[in-house]
Amino acid sequence: MPDADPDLAELAHAVREGVGRLNWRMRAERDRSGPSALELAVLSRLYRAGTQTPKALSDGEKIHPQSLTRVLAALERDGLVARRTDPEDGRRSLLNITDRGLKTLRAYSEQREEWLAAAMADVLTETERDLLRLAAKVMTRLADS
Repeated sequence: MPDADPDLAELAHAVREGVGRLNWRMRAERDRSGPSALELAVLSRLYRAGTQTPKALSDGEKIHPQSLTRVLAALERDGLVARRTDPEDGRRSLLNITDRGLKTLRAYSEQREEWLAAAMADVLTETERDLLRLAAKVMTRLADS
């Protein structure tokens, strides 16, 4: 592998730092009385990927199966996730996000977006907002590559 371009390495570092700090801050803004960050990650995966087995969730979120068992128990107890038997293999279960889980996930997303919009209104100039619109498109393209 050829040596990385020093300018790109510096840019990669700056982007990673900025995205990481912003992600940390948005997580810090969440309502502490609701689901944990791990529970929200599981709900998000079920929303994005649809029906999943516990193994697929564990693998996809890089969660130890024992930890996932506790998370799923809490999500099921709160009516955010529904479990049913896999019709193709009765030994497995399939998990889906419920309507209540979807509402919870949306509320969490809206809460973070409200905080972010307020922060952008307070801190950014119109030119910086335009740059951020472009950067968001570029980051999405990078993530999808």
